[in-house]
Amino acid sequence: MADKKPESGSDSSSEDSVVGNVNKFAVVPPGYVGKPRKGHLIFDACFECGNLGRADYVTEYEYDLFIRPDTCNVRFRVWFNFTVENVKQDQRVIFNVVNFSKTKSLYRDGMTPVVKSTSRPRWQRIPSKNVYYYKCPEHRKNYVMSFAFCFDRDDDTYQFSYSFPYSYTRLQTYLGAIEKRRLDYFQRELICFSVQQRRLDLLTITKPENLASGVSQRVVFITARVHPGESPASYVCQGLIDFLLSQHPIAKVLREHVVFKIVPMLNPDGVYLGNYRCSLMGFDLNRHWHDPSPWAHPTLHGTKNLLMQMDADTHENVDFFVDIHAHSTLMNGFMYGNVYDDATRYDKQAVFPKLMCGNADDFSMMNTSFNRDAMKAGTGRRFLGGILDKNTMCYTLEVSFFCYTLHQGSSIYPYDEDSYMKLGRNLARTFLDYYKLTSLITAKPTLVGTVQTKSSHNSKGHRGSSEGRAQSEMRHYPKPGVVYDPNSFGSQSLNDMTVNFRLQNRDFKR
Repeated sequence: MADKKPESGSDSSSEDSVVGNVNKFAVVPPGYVGKPRKGHLIFDACFECGNLGRADYVTEYEYDLFIRPDTCNVRFRVWFNFTVENVKQDQRVIFNVVNFSKTKSLYRDGMTPVVKSTSRPRWQRIPSKNVYYYKCPEHRKNYVMSFAFCFDRDDDTYQFSYSFPYSYTRLQTYLGAIEKRRLDYFQRELICFSVQQRRLDLLTITKPENLASGVSQRVVFITARVHPGESPASYVCQGLIDFLLSQHPIAKVLREHVVFKIVPMLNPDGVYLGNYRCSLMGFDLNRHWHDPSPWAHPTLHGTKNLLMQMDADTHENVDFFVDIHAHSTLMNGFMYGNVYDDATRYDKQAVFPKLMCGNADDFSMMNTSFNRDAMKAGTGRRFLGGILDKNTMCYTLEVSFFCYTLHQGSSIYPYDEDSYMKLGRNLARTFLDYYKLTSLITAKPTLVGTVQTKSSHNSKGHRGSSEGRAQSEMRHYPKPGVVYDPNSFGSQSLNDMTVNFRLQNRDFKR
């Protein structure tokens, strides 16, 4: 079974490559015969989370790239993740991703792909001035995303991705490391296996006494990665888990009073295969909560059954269901909630997002909304909001693939792995406020990299919540528009690079 394979911390396993991905494919000039020379780029996407269906030679400076559709579903072509090797030092190229299935995209607002290399393994965003999103007449007026890049080291392999990847293998390695710590307030259980026999994990974080027979439990149930290409959701979820497992005074109080149930990867097959939205069999799982099949949607079926059992148990009170996603067209973190005819219930569910706004500077109440859109009837938030106990609050937590502003400010700050995880920590802290447990914090937290500050205030002048009252994290916000490390990837040659390759008849729009 897949979960018994050797695990590593890499996001790039070469096992079980997906049919349709390029596999060490050398792109050479038309008519060229023989072994590829240095500078004839070799593309590869046959690794975990990889996606690239085709690479076409346009000129020696330009390549058209085609995203492989989700398995068994040709409608979705968004996620890409591939490597390039056999480059020449100072080789300059333009890559055109030509077959996106969505036209509305944060690329229109300045989002850029991410890149890393073998000698510089930390993901970075490509400078926004070298990325263009436009209608292209050469590709039936489809929207194309083009980015210019300069390979500065000929012995490196470069990897490009739509967003920061977070693989099934990485999750399994992470959870295995937690298990080795033998924490008495952490349990890892197997709900079921996916179609391809990957684990669906259930994590329980609370003090052991809360799980004793007959003890009344206040349960917060959290899920993530039902849409596999929304990798930021996994970083938010890990930030939440890391915080709840820590020795932070807020985390200790939360463990004493709340039972956290977390399913960190609802669609492990889709994640492994490099799909954007679907499972192995081409299903958008977040449209099948109403009637999941045990053979076609086993992870959804197992999770729903678990929730139904908990809802029926008089000792388990499921107070929250929160499903974590990433959003491809909006900025900031925000929430979707439900519309109820009961005015009291409707007003009650508005409380948590408002508290979240007080804790997280990147959380937007402006983007937060409550709806009963018929197209979303099969989602976890909508379906469970209608079938679980009336006291259960059901939300979708969204985070932008691109950036955030600070309480409606004009400057934008691109997200990275750390700021995604910070949103997860702030999600955890907000439960302290909701359950009115702030008075139980007996000692101020002392964390490396933090400073004592006065209570923070949100944009309406209200006093900040648990983060401000306990201790605010030192905020190191980047300068607006600075999204690239000046000491990496030969950025000086990129910054000096004029994007003037011959792209006839193309109307660039940044």
